[in-house]
Amino acid sequence: MSSENENNIRIIVGLDFGTTYSGFAYCHVSDKNNICSNDNWHGEIGQLKTNTVLQYDDEYNNVKLWGAPALAKKQNRKIKKQNDSNSSNKPVELFKLYLGDLLDELKPKLSINYKKAITDYLREIGKLIKETIATRWPKVDYFENVLLILTIPAEFSEKSKAIMRICAFNAGLINEECSTNLQFTTEPEAAAVYCMEKLEGHDLAKPGTNFMIVDCGGGTIDLTTRKLINNDQLGEITERTGDFSGSTFIDAEFIKYLRKVLGDEPMDLLRDNNYGEMQYLIQHFCKYGKIPFTGDDPDFLYELDIQDTVPILKLYVTDDKIRETLEKNEWIIEIDFEIMELIFKPVVQNILKLINVQLDNTRETCSAMFLVGGFSESKYLQKKVKQKFSSQINNISVPHQPMAAISRGAAIYGLSIRLNDLNNIRNDDNMKCVISSRVLKYTYGVKVSYKWIQGDPERRKTSNGRIEKFECLAKRGTKMDINQEVTSSHGPQETNQGNIGYELYYTEKYDGIYCDDPGMKLLGKFRIDLPGSGLDRYVLFGMTFGKMEIIASAKNKQTGQIYKTTFKFDLDS
Repeated sequence: MSSENENNIRIIVGLDFGTTYSGFAYCHVSDKNNICSNDNWHGEIGQLKTNTVLQYDDEYNNVKLWGAPALAKKQNRKIKKQNDSNSSNKPVELFKLYLGDLLDELKPKLSINYKKAITDYLREIGKLIKETIATRWPKVDYFENVLLILTIPAEFSEKSKAIMRICAFNAGLINEECSTNLQFTTEPEAAAVYCMEKLEGHDLAKPGTNFMIVDCGGGTIDLTTRKLINNDQLGEITERTGDFSGSTFIDAEFIKYLRKVLGDEPMDLLRDNNYGEMQYLIQHFCKYGKIPFTGDDPDFLYELDIQDTVPILKLYVTDDKIRETLEKNEWIIEIDFEIMELIFKPVVQNILKLINVQLDNTRETCSAMFLVGGFSESKYLQKKVKQKFSSQINNISVPHQPMAAISRGAAIYGLSIRLNDLNNIRNDDNMKCVISSRVLKYTYGVKVSYKWIQGDPERRKTSNGRIEKFECLAKRGTKMDINQEVTSSHGPQETNQGNIGYELYYTEKYDGIYCDDPGMKLLGKFRIDLPGSGLDRYVLFGMTFGKMEIIASAKNKQTGQIYKTTFKFDLDS
């Protein structure tokens, strides 16, 4: 931000754009102890989040409904062979999964481009954010006075963050693509900031305490381990980790079980012809099966009455043997304790494995663990986590309002950014960003041209006798303080060269030799002018880490001219 913009920020908004549910929190910078979570969605008060779902018109151009209203309601008991729901488009959901490194078969089939869906959803929730702010603070100019903190999963790549920024711009959340009034933080990091406040007054609230955040969402599980630096600052001590293993995957296991009972064809027909009813079926399972299941009652029983819940499904069951069995049971499918455990098992086991790996990577005593996110409210998940790790971690808990932890933590983080930016202006050492450091998830470097020497691969020798290699600037696993910069000095190859071009690469590996090594990805490129002539015109290239988006700079040592840039991707791929 420029100094003018930093002084103009009045409102902080933390936006938790989730795979299955989304929500936001907000506060005025003059009243940081009064962070509000939005609980008014489409006139219904009390819910901290709404569904990440869209309902489009017939041409899939305009959004008709979004959030909870976009989900179909229960079907009428009077079955029609040509269901009325066929006359409208299927709701579009789970589109956020396209931003992750997920197998194609696990991604939902969408009727529109996922970037359009993300943009349209951000636009709709953005309208509500703007309306809410205008109601609370009528004199606030949204684009001038609001800092938006958008949370993202820990496993998001640099390209995914760039796509999110483009979508936010196209959705009208920012008025310039490169606006610093939009900044990112990871979901587990936001949750950690929220939980840090919950440690106040606790015996654990002392410098040096390590605690783990396990963010259990709808589509992803994110983990981070943090060290309490002082009363109001956190440092990261391990790489953020995550996986696609949220509560929606339990819903998928439920559908798999129904396929075993009913056969594939009825479930395929329900999905293809009556998508709304299938979603209502899943909602019914969540309300009466998934959420109530604690793992404590061996007599647990979830009864799915097909005639009452999804009557159209009866028409699709054509196998005589299956129909006979269902009719004998009055079209009721019983899911008992053992079956429900099998439905939960793949997802819960994966979460336990992720926690175990995170503990191994920490290599220090972890004093507390916080479970946050909507799925963290599952009593069964809480039970399994405590059974597995209570001998290693004394304090395992779920904070108040775990569903709002990420959006509220994002707002707290935004407040600290605003104060930290003002600190840079005022040189006031008492103001610090709540996040003091992050651990790099990738290795970063630039393409550098050297003179080819004996021993270098012959096939890589260029026509002018040089070789291009990867020069590492920062390695994966390195802890970087907020706004810490790494630099490297370079000069021209020719005396009359008019500029120097930079290509920045990153990889999940800990090092690299060449920029076309497997796993190497281009982050971005830019040029800096070189006035004059000679080979001693050096440029100092730098990368600033710490915040979620990397800023690269190049300083001409002769003229003092500085270029700064963030990176643009080929987002059509």
